[in-house]
Amino acid sequence: MPDSHAKASDRSGSPAPAAQGHGTPEPPARRLRPAQLLFEPQAAEAEPERFFDLESIEDPADLLRRSTELALAFRAAAERATDYQAVAAAQLADPRRFDALSAAEIAARADWTPDYAAKMVEYGHTLLRPQRDKGDR
Repeated sequence: MPDSHAKASDRSGSPAPAAQGHGTPEPPARRLRPAQLLFEPQAAEAEPERFFDLESIEDPADLLRRSTELALAFRAAAERATDYQAVAAAQLADPRRFDALSAAEIAARADWTPDYAAKMVEYGHTLLRPQRDKGDR
């Protein structure tokens, strides 16, 4: 026997609006379909390559100042990233790890030579040493 309290729903599964007036239900709302596409949208034009809007600076003094700021910022970022690489290499080579990697394995992962990887592991140990000293206190 059907449930006499079940609410009607439209095809989407959402409940139909409550009946209005004298017990006659309101017809379900008509669903609109998207309009048919009658043309192809224009292809996006390639924007000219921009490098931090340096190409738009016309004053040579301003251009020198801004490009110098960027060069210094990139150098600092590269040095910091190198420090993180060294720390990671030292941690991966730590013999206390059950999955410690050799310098050759680290070199293969980082696209370095094995000699450079060994130097980075050494450098990473020097960066980690102050952190270990703080932890010992």
